[in-house]
Amino acid sequence: MGAPTTPATTGKPPRPIPGVPPANRALARPRRRLVAAAAALVALVAVGAGSLLDLRTPAPKPADAPAGAFSAGRAYEHVQVIAARPHVAGSPANEQVRAHLEQQLRGLGLETEVQDTVAPEAGQLSGAAGGATVARVRNVVARLPGTNSTGRVFLVAHYDSVQTGPGGNDDAAGTSTILEVARALTTGPRPRNDIVFVLTDAEEACLCGAAAFAASHPLAADGGVVLNLEARGSTGPVIMFETSRNNAKLVDIFGRAAPHPVGTSFAVEIYRALPNDTDFTAFLDQKFVGLNSAYIDGGAIYHTPLDTPAAMDRGSLQQHGDNALGLARAFGGTDLTDLRSGHDATYFPVPGGLVRYPGWLTLPLALLAVALVAALGWLTRRSGRASTGRLAAGFALALVPIVVAPVAAQLLWLAITKIRPGYAELLDPYRPIWYRLAVLALATAILFTWYALTRRRIGPAALAVGGLAWLALLGVLLAVAVPGGAYLTTVPALAGALGGLVALRTRQNGPWPVVAVTAAAAVGVVILLPTVVLLFPALGMAMGGVAALVAVLLGLTALPVVDLLHPQAGGQRGLLALRARRLAALPAGAAAVAAVVLAGVGLGVDRFDAAHPAPTHLMYAMDVDTGQARWLSHESDPQPWTDGYVDGVTDVGDEFPGLGGGELRVGPAPAANLPAPKLDVLADATSGGERTLRLRLTPQRAARLATLHVDTSTASVLRAEVAGRSVPVEPRAGKWGFGLVFHAPPTEGIEVVLVVRPIGGQVALRVMDASDGLDALPGFRPRPPAVGVVGSHSSEMLAVARTYPI
Repeated sequence: MGAPTTPATTGKPPRPIPGVPPANRALARPRRRLVAAAAALVALVAVGAGSLLDLRTPAPKPADAPAGAFSAGRAYEHVQVIAARPHVAGSPANEQVRAHLEQQLRGLGLETEVQDTVAPEAGQLSGAAGGATVARVRNVVARLPGTNSTGRVFLVAHYDSVQTGPGGNDDAAGTSTILEVARALTTGPRPRNDIVFVLTDAEEACLCGAAAFAASHPLAADGGVVLNLEARGSTGPVIMFETSRNNAKLVDIFGRAAPHPVGTSFAVEIYRALPNDTDFTAFLDQKFVGLNSAYIDGGAIYHTPLDTPAAMDRGSLQQHGDNALGLARAFGGTDLTDLRSGHDATYFPVPGGLVRYPGWLTLPLALLAVALVAALGWLTRRSGRASTGRLAAGFALALVPIVVAPVAAQLLWLAITKIRPGYAELLDPYRPIWYRLAVLALATAILFTWYALTRRRIGPAALAVGGLAWLALLGVLLAVAVPGGAYLTTVPALAGALGGLVALRTRQNGPWPVVAVTAAAAVGVVILLPTVVLLFPALGMAMGGVAALVAVLLGLTALPVVDLLHPQAGGQRGLLALRARRLAALPAGAAAVAAVVLAGVGLGVDRFDAAHPAPTHLMYAMDVDTGQARWLSHESDPQPWTDGYVDGVTDVGDEFPGLGGGELRVGPAPAANLPAPKLDVLADATSGGERTLRLRLTPQRAARLATLHVDTSTASVLRAEVAGRSVPVEPRAGKWGFGLVFHAPPTEGIEVVLVVRPIGGQVALRVMDASDGLDALPGFRPRPPAVGVVGSHSSEMLAVARTYPI
């Protein structure tokens, strides 16, 4: 292999540098280093560009597209009707939306009905904070009969919105997609299997519509395949982010039938571990199988007044529809008798499709990666490129950027939120691209700085092997703990080890070592670069450190290519050594400057204004018993506008148990002339120490929800029914030990039956109802143009409570 030559002007053989053996070289040592570096970088940039371009949304098809195709233009016409204004469950606006849905589906000749019932919640949403949750729901259900059905395919989306916004994306996107898919399916041959279109109610409140359909509708009795369509933003690729268990057959059909299959088994693992729910949760609780999809970028408008039809990226809508239609046709023609495969698949997107392999291969592949990296280390030592000590040092030091980069990214975001505290109330900034690039530049700066500082002493070969060793080790850990995410490090480690072995076994002065390590790095780019891009909107800038971690792992897979940017290790002395160190510091310095500049540009560009308002949270709560009212806010660091209403912190759980426990910002408010809910005793009987109360709770104004709580110092609740439906009796901490929340209460009121064991003479019951909108309240000052409403289920809530001793 030989030592490097010194400049021709010296005419002398190289002199060894103490502590750095002449043989301590990289895995690839091309003769023409600059040419090799340029070629490798061009190749990786091309691969990365191809991977990112594959995540682009398709061009939206116009309203005059062929009848059998999905048209975002046609679907968008429904979006404009559905999201004309906020339409929370139970509101007159929601009834108008439901009438439009019925009209459209019946107009297609489909068997259409409205499921009108009372249902319990599914999952663990915010409503559960006040107690057992139920809602009156009205689901719109239509069926396209199959020709020789082996089961049913359910296309599901919710048509209600939050109270704070019209739901242009969440979920007018899913609802309009289903209407357009239904139209497209009715224009051609009927599918083999039944297709059922389920447009659910009260998803935002408690998933109660989906729970009602999955648990009690006759069409759901035998289960089936569910395709749930959601949106948690305004743009970006549609990601299939959740599946039922044992998903290999489902994923295989998704990979073949969806025209734009974007999805990863890592996302499924993460979502299963998070306390998030969609309508899909209710179907999984009833043993359905299926896929859950959404687009998630542009999260700043989520659940806010800005979630209008105009905010929608119609390319995202087109992708939603293309995939939903393709999957409906595929599952509509498949034998649905057995779609459970006994194992989950590992899968991830690559340009042109979806790679997938059986989940049972995860651990064997991870162990194989460890073995190949160990073989690479052995061959590296045998070839004289690194000693055992340097290989150990390379492994230990490779942990530094893995730890430092995510920590630095979190500190960067902490500093930015100190400058712009309103970001704390947003899922993501309005224009996050600059901050995302800043995090990537910061991770690059840390990786390059670490490499420049350690390369000369430890050697590039030892550092490359050390980085791959961490990837392989993480692959084993993930294979045990999060199997669906193991591919993120296992596959790049396998590719890197194979590339390194090829590089060491071929002629060093030829092109093949560079080709081998570049090809290995390209595998890492294909797998990890899209992951970085998708992680930012999925987790938000508040967890940008996760994206920084994956970016560093990508850098570790490409260390042999990174090394080509540096002067060859070993052999330099004096001015040459100083020049080499300066050249090595250039990439790190440039990346560090870029991180600072990009963060500054983000702060300069993403300012709060009328089109991008600062989010604020405010509620009003009045206690009729005392005649006192309060302003309440969830903001931990109140915005200036909110600060004009609140001046302290307290827990209002004893006064307003329907709001849940926990400290809130509070301030005095003028009492409004608002009636409390009425509680009538319909029957009262005592037998065997048990007292049975039949009650009617009736809001005296248009209310979004009503609550009832029992003071457990006056009675212990044994059993409870709401509208004839049993609800769980689970004691809660605090004074009001039993509670229930009823969403979309009917104007005639709610009948509640309580079986209690009295402790004293009277049973104390606390009732509350809540509506939306603070504008008409005394003392309310409208928000300035640059101040907006945070996307919360309690924003703008107006609550009135009263205690009834019975």
